[in-house]
Amino acid sequence: MKVSIIIPAYNEEKRIGKTLESYSSYFEALRLKKKIDYEFVVVINATKDRTEEIVKKFSKRNSRIKYLNLLKGGKGYAVIEGFRDALKRKSNLIGFVDADMATPPEAFYYLVEHIDSYDGIIASRYIKGSIVKPKPSFSRIISSRIYNILIRTLFFVPYRDTQCGAKLFTRKSLEQTIDSFTMSQWAFDLDVIYHIRKNNFSIKEVPTIWSDKQYSKINFIKAGPKMALGIVRLRLLHSPFKKIVSLYERAKKYLKLTSKAL
Repeated sequence: MKVSIIIPAYNEEKRIGKTLESYSSYFEALRLKKKIDYEFVVVINATKDRTEEIVKKFSKRNSRIKYLNLLKGGKGYAVIEGFRDALKRKSNLIGFVDADMATPPEAFYYLVEHIDSYDGIIASRYIKGSIVKPKPSFSRIISSRIYNILIRTLFFVPYRDTQCGAKLFTRKSLEQTIDSFTMSQWAFDLDVIYHIRKNNFSIKEVPTIWSDKQYSKINFIKAGPKMALGIVRLRLLHSPFKKIVSLYERAKKYLKLTSKAL
């Protein structure tokens, strides 16, 4: 069995080296034991630092580290392009993980081991058995629960954590759904889950090990409304009212062009 792991990387010069070192060491040991074959596809998206230079250095050490360098940015766009690239080869399973090492390699391999007969498997920080360090603040707990209630209400999905940055899918499920994915900044993970389930594929949620590397940097008061609006926007896109989103996008583009002209 071969797995492709997509790693979107935007200005990750301080962390991508450690991530590739850790993941390469762990998965290479598994390969030598003939438990799995693997590749990493680092998608460098509109980066402005030394991320590409560092990734190139690691790719010379390990031929299973591949990379794309995109002019456009955004995690959703990067992951979709990574999926498309991986589908050109023969991987049985294709997933993605954040570049910050919040999910250690053993936690990602846990997804590989436990996907079983399902078409997808997602890591969850909010179900029994998960190990999360440091413990989330009260504001984070409240914001995540409100976000999850909104998701369950609008999309009728049973999962407690759609945003954890570690997910894995079968080749078949991605081949049949990838053209439907959008590039929503705040709701990309949910969009992928929604379309895979919509096409009658099965996804299960499992506990994970997770360490928030950006814990002190996130402003939940500012990010919360943006995340909520992203979910509402995604719901409208998949409803009879999708023209509302189209009109909004046109108006926003017009206002942006007008302000530049002034």
